[in-house]
Amino acid sequence: MTKRKGGDLIAEFLVKEKIPYVFGICGHGNVGLLDSLYDVKDEVKLVSPRHEQTAAHMADGFFRVSHKPAATLTSTGPGSANLIMGLAVAQTDSSAVFSITANVPTSQFNRGPFQELNQHHQADFNNVIKPVVKRSFQPTRVEMLPLAMRQAAQTMTSGRPGPVNLDVPYNLFIEEAEVKEEPAWAGFNSRRSGASEADIAQATDWLLAAERPVIFIGHGVTLSEAAGELVALAERLSIPVISSPNGMGCMDMRNELSLGFIGRNGAYQANQAGRHADLVLAVGARFDDRSASSWMPGYSWNFPETKLIHVDVDHAEIGRNYPPDMGILADARAFLRQVLSELDRRNVGAGGRLDGWRSQIAGWKAEWDTFVQPGFDMHSSPIRPERIVADCRKILPDDGIITLDSGIHHNWFMQFWESRRPQSMLNTWGYSGMGFGPSSALGAKLAAPDRPVISVCGDGGFTMVPHVLCTAVEYNIPVVWIVWNNFAWGAIRDLQYAYFDGREYGTAFYQGPNHEPYNPDFAAWARAAGVDGYTVTRSQDFAGVLEQAIAANRPALIDVHVDADIRPPATGAWELPPIVPKQPVFGGPWRPGDAT
Repeated sequence: MTKRKGGDLIAEFLVKEKIPYVFGICGHGNVGLLDSLYDVKDEVKLVSPRHEQTAAHMADGFFRVSHKPAATLTSTGPGSANLIMGLAVAQTDSSAVFSITANVPTSQFNRGPFQELNQHHQADFNNVIKPVVKRSFQPTRVEMLPLAMRQAAQTMTSGRPGPVNLDVPYNLFIEEAEVKEEPAWAGFNSRRSGASEADIAQATDWLLAAERPVIFIGHGVTLSEAAGELVALAERLSIPVISSPNGMGCMDMRNELSLGFIGRNGAYQANQAGRHADLVLAVGARFDDRSASSWMPGYSWNFPETKLIHVDVDHAEIGRNYPPDMGILADARAFLRQVLSELDRRNVGAGGRLDGWRSQIAGWKAEWDTFVQPGFDMHSSPIRPERIVADCRKILPDDGIITLDSGIHHNWFMQFWESRRPQSMLNTWGYSGMGFGPSSALGAKLAAPDRPVISVCGDGGFTMVPHVLCTAVEYNIPVVWIVWNNFAWGAIRDLQYAYFDGREYGTAFYQGPNHEPYNPDFAAWARAAGVDGYTVTRSQDFAGVLEQAIAANRPALIDVHVDADIRPPATGAWELPPIVPKQPVFGGPWRPGDAT
């Protein structure tokens, strides 16, 4: 037992848990902890962005690239409230973030001091944050800190990772007590659960008996770092792989077995394979509405006619949307290794299987490529969206990292991006919060300083978090932002065009009585902040400017004027009940009994 100050305990915990960054903003409530962090600044670096939402997204992006948690630090009240959206994105996309929030001092509980929430309970901020974290811990004495921090670390990185919250009355940062220290946890991916021998044997039987199998992977495969095992299994059994955006790159998408994304903005061959499959092995994927065409039969999947094996480390996802024929609670890498070992035991060799199925899929892919290729070949001003995707792929090296925001640009990248490596395509997928892309790029670059990082973000989304420019300059973080400038909330305007007879209202950016398109001069805005700024209006110029911006290794912004009237060609569907969904632009639903 040693007598320690609460702030020192927290600072030493961060060192012990090997948390290298705190993304945080000062306030009266956390100055005591900032003083303790000063003593460990060589081991835990404080990076202070200009908004707490960006702090959460930076920690999220850092984890997605490095698979090492970072911390956030906010003061009492509004600063902590600004975290909520960023933590919601992290929670729904399974990112471990250690969120430290300050609260009012215990001696003032329930007296309504500055920035206390007390309508239903004293110092009640942790009830605000609970829905967006795995758990919120609120120690009220210094003696409670070591156990709360160890349990928070364990919760954050066990099973399905996610953000946690340590809500600390700010007197604890200064007060001292005799405490018993807890051991370090540092547990992400160090404790894995596997499947039973019987389930592995049954799953292997079904995989070998299937005539039209597919593997559907999600973020669970990325988080488990199971890319090698996935590729080994797919290639050994010649099974095509469909990926959610957060699983993209686990198999190099140039691999002929990689079919891309599925759903409304999926590739045609992925939707065709999904709806014609006789067996789906889903690993670390949750069948959300966008990857399942809103669960309408025949558009992306055909359960229960198609047999389903659903493997996930989170029991709540197994059977949430499709009751599986076999549900397996297991870590993705552990499960895939078990199946590979079972194939070894049975002496099942590689290749030479499913030629007819793969040939059929190749035919669908050829049809799709013929349909979409003209858009990739055209030069125009404003620029066709396909050209942006293609030139980003041409310029960015295989180990480059791309972060994407919420908006129409994301639909294009879901459909046509070819990710080459795991942990290299960062999406705000589950909660789809704007501002994630421009902000998470900063954390991603800190996680991988030797790899180029580009953020593709909409004009609307970037305008929500323009202060990222200041942080990039202040901390010399050489990120390249590509602002997809179509002078609109384009994804929502497209819904108005599709469902409301083109009655656009509140979705385009206009000025003046003549409704002239309006946006700020993003390149000038960047230069004002000390960031290199470029404006590109011709498709012939974009690749060269991007190459120049990456090579300069400085923070840079490219304002790209994109044609707002060209929309991703839907191959699945997405329902906004009670509106009747639009049918696919290319292809269509398949029903059991139709010719395969």
